[in-house]
Amino acid sequence: MVTSTESQLLRRATELRAQVELIVNSTAVADVHTHLFPPAFNEMCLSGIDELLTYHYLTAEMFRSAKISFDQFWQLSKTEQADLVWKTLFVDNTPTSEATRGVISVLEVFGLDTRAVNLKEARAFFGGRNLSEHIDQVFDIARVSGVVMTNDPLDEAEGPIWTSGVELDHRFKSSLRLDRLLNDWERAADTLTELRKFLDRWIERMRPVYMGVSLPAEFKFPSQDVRDKLLREVVLPAAKGHGLAVTLMVGVRRRVNPNLREAGDGVAKADVTAVERICAAYPDVKFLATFLSRENQHELCVAARKFNNLMPFGCWWFLNNPSIVSEITRQRLELLGTSFIPQHSDARVLEQLIYKWKHARKEIADALCDTYEQLLLSGRAVTADEISRDVSRLFSGNCRDWLGL
Repeated sequence: MVTSTESQLLRRATELRAQVELIVNSTAVADVHTHLFPPAFNEMCLSGIDELLTYHYLTAEMFRSAKISFDQFWQLSKTEQADLVWKTLFVDNTPTSEATRGVISVLEVFGLDTRAVNLKEARAFFGGRNLSEHIDQVFDIARVSGVVMTNDPLDEAEGPIWTSGVELDHRFKSSLRLDRLLNDWERAADTLTELRKFLDRWIERMRPVYMGVSLPAEFKFPSQDVRDKLLREVVLPAAKGHGLAVTLMVGVRRRVNPNLREAGDGVAKADVTAVERICAAYPDVKFLATFLSRENQHELCVAARKFNNLMPFGCWWFLNNPSIVSEITRQRLELLGTSFIPQHSDARVLEQLIYKWKHARKEIADALCDTYEQLLLSGRAVTADEISRDVSRLFSGNCRDWLGL
């Protein structure tokens, strides 16, 4: 038999859940890490059904079921590749993975047939859209106020766009990607002074909100390698000098299967103490950090409790699955309160903003509901204003404060 006290608590919990879901689903988010570009970047601005279906998450999954060799697949046109992915993963099989479910979520939002035997309807829809208006609609549906791009000045296609004096859509913020500088630097003749001038010049041109780098699982700090020297004598002094945060994305294993191309990277457990040491050595620099391995997440939370210049963010790449997003978000709430950035989309195709944030919001809302219910049972109810404050901090406040936006 349910007592009146239990009944009252149950009613309050039900009301709380509805309130949290409403606030989470209506609060705009600042997407701190994407690979999106505005139309001014020409072919780098990816949109539409063919781009969604040839995204590397889906091509890797397709090869597990389709009877086609790697060479045969890469010789197909993008349209033919998309057709094969659709047939394999959505017609011949049930789209149960997070990546395939994401495409279904996008199609459903635009009223397109999620059981279509071919892509004729979807291609006609996306092909008939005005790109500028479509971007506005996608941002509105996803409730995204702005995104941070990933910008590489050494990229042959991207570099000239910046030097031409491109005018950016205000919703697209830049970040200066350092992978080629720190992981694959070949211009050994350049002096450290020249490299610092190179960074200063591109910071002035791009006006990035942070400098970022994707690092291998074996990343160490301190170390005796070239990367360590460049970090200490070029990158970190530049970050301090320009007041820029540095984003560290650690744990990737490149080209585990080169036949898969972009889809061929893997994951390994990394050394979180390397990030602790870099935070300790540079207390005046703000670091955002995420790890690719699920096994590193608890250590990252503990590290963030020790260093207030360290901001954990997102559930990156192979971690972007609802069960893992839920686990990591709950762990961070328990250890860090609301002093973290729960998710970033990592989107490469415009419409991915829709599903990545729709799916993430559900897990974040569920985690917050359970947290607030536990607080209620402990003797304190939260108000609507407090919920709004917490969600705003998670979705944009921490990002703005950390990056000086």
